[in-house]
Amino acid sequence: MRAIGFGFTVLLCGFANWTPLVSAQETGQVDGARIANANTEPEQWLSYGRTYDEQRFSPLDQINRDNIDALGLAWTYDTGQRRGHEATPIVVDGRIYLTASWSVVHALDAATGESLWIFDPEVPREWARWVCCDVVNRGAAVWEGHVYVGTLDGRLIAINAETGEAAWTVRTTDREKPYAITGAPRVVKGKVIIGNGGAEYGVRGYVSAYDAATGSEVWRFYTVPGDPSLPFEHPELAAAADTWTGEWWRVGGGGTVWDSMSYDPDLDLLYIGVGNGAPWTRVHRSPDGGDNLYLSSILALRPDTGELVWHYQTTPGDNWDYTAVQHIMLADLEIDGVVRRVLMQAPKNGFFYVLDRATGELLSADKYITATWASHVDMETGRPVETPESLFADQPRVILPGPLGGHNWHPMAFSPNTGFVYIPTIDVAFHYSINESFQHDPRTMNLGISLSDVPDLLSELPAPPNRGFLKAWDPVEKREAWSVEHPAAFNGGLLATAGNLVFQGTADGRFAAYAAESGDQVWERLLNIGIVAPPVSYRLEGEQYVAVLGGWGGGGTILDAGLSAASHYENLGRLFVFRLGGNVPIPPVPPKTEAFLAPTFGADLTETEQRGQDLFHDSGCAICHGLLAVSSGTIPDLRQLDESSHQRFDAVVRGGILRNQGMPSYADLLSESDVAAIQVYLQRRSADDTAAAPSR
Repeated sequence: MRAIGFGFTVLLCGFANWTPLVSAQETGQVDGARIANANTEPEQWLSYGRTYDEQRFSPLDQINRDNIDALGLAWTYDTGQRRGHEATPIVVDGRIYLTASWSVVHALDAATGESLWIFDPEVPREWARWVCCDVVNRGAAVWEGHVYVGTLDGRLIAINAETGEAAWTVRTTDREKPYAITGAPRVVKGKVIIGNGGAEYGVRGYVSAYDAATGSEVWRFYTVPGDPSLPFEHPELAAAADTWTGEWWRVGGGGTVWDSMSYDPDLDLLYIGVGNGAPWTRVHRSPDGGDNLYLSSILALRPDTGELVWHYQTTPGDNWDYTAVQHIMLADLEIDGVVRRVLMQAPKNGFFYVLDRATGELLSADKYITATWASHVDMETGRPVETPESLFADQPRVILPGPLGGHNWHPMAFSPNTGFVYIPTIDVAFHYSINESFQHDPRTMNLGISLSDVPDLLSELPAPPNRGFLKAWDPVEKREAWSVEHPAAFNGGLLATAGNLVFQGTADGRFAAYAAESGDQVWERLLNIGIVAPPVSYRLEGEQYVAVLGGWGGGGTILDAGLSAASHYENLGRLFVFRLGGNVPIPPVPPKTEAFLAPTFGADLTETEQRGQDLFHDSGCAICHGLLAVSSGTIPDLRQLDESSHQRFDAVVRGGILRNQGMPSYADLLSESDVAAIQVYLQRRSADDTAAAPSR
């Protein structure tokens, strides 16, 4: 499972194509002091969350409640791609650096949108098979003249910020294992920090640090223990192993660090979030119980060595895919008359946590959305109190939140003006049922639950909620301050500004501004491109700009069918940049040539159709093409295949003739008769489902 040796100080291993970095240049000159003092340069957006504390608050106030009506489009830039776009643009000294689908990096002039260079890491398109949630990338990091990007197939690349040429490349994962990178790297004290994903496919999680100048590995922290018959890579794993049972290492364990990080320069602590178990279900992962450290945990590490200082586990013995990789934000809050240095997170499990970031002490944990799996968090033990309704080993259960969580990866924002944390929340339940015949299979997703049960459960059990909200949370008063409901569940990340505004894009293709203190909508533009990415703000020559990347996708493609703009319009990757007095017309978006088909439930299937339905959901087809084959528009709707497509269906699914377009071969998993059964099922869905009018 490892291409690189064990330990904290493995140097100069596992990388290729290395050349020494050129001498310092003017372009992209960002360092730790500059990020730590980012508030003295409010015109920049120097790192993923703008500052090391990741508050996503812009001190710029030129755009405000009094003049928001004058906010108009300044320019747009098209990436040329039509899959999910999740990146935070980085803005440094008049240049924008952003990433698009397939880990492609774009450098633009921040005033005009002119393309300066494009770097394509040439990710093999068949690698899409090993990604749970679209071929996305959440952004780059800029440091001392170079742009750093993690690629979908597990590489970390340093790119010359001036020329767009690669300086070095390091492979951070074992190419023989189904790892992927979708998260944005961070650079702390000259070290590029990067994690990875792949828990659904049965990998073991870790986070690594690489020397920004050379690409040499400095340290690696494994988040779950490996085979206990072998030496542990670092001492923290010996204690963690006592919280596992069975032979978890044979199914991977999980615990991937696929998104959130933040850093406190004063405490010199790096905070990372840890993901779910592999498989999801603890009965298949750790059959005799146990908390399974460090799954679903927040870790505080020393950035120089990777040494663990403290940990807090949000969901001991995770059973529902309740990751804790969601946005980690730092702030100083007055709590009970004392100013505390806190860490805040709203992870998937539905509780908003406030911790002392020096010690990990739990200060509060309260529900920010409906959560039926636990009644509350015991403040004495710090542990959630699970409800009987949370257990699905003996019978299927509808549980809130579902595996998409009450809050997914989409960044929150914090305003020191209001004291509120703004959260893009999800109110979507899920039909959990145990897969009694589960056996680990490295060729497909290993969840431990039965996706093939979901279509039948949808017709037998009450319809679960499917809603999204923008919520303002008061972390001191521990309550919701206000809430705005959206038509769809999976919406964009957030930006708060000193103009007392909160900006957010939505799945149905709107970009809007809200009053930070009340939630009143004060401005909106219809873009007809779904948005999941978070906005940023910057200033050039006295003008404040707000930028957001359109292009719907990610894990939400399994949701919101018919509600997303991508269901009715082409899903263009497009950067929108606004300023006061902007007068560029919103570019049109071509409508889909085929009408969206609304799904039907409860149809009696033939034996072959039932087999095809089960194979479609359990072999992984549904992860990209949607439950019940209902596509949300980012990739082809298989219910609408024409006759010629049906004739070459086996050549696509097993023969891999479209592997270079992102559809890999499944010949190792599906037989010819399996594919034929899936095809019969798709034809039945096409016959049953009916054309529906657009949602607007």
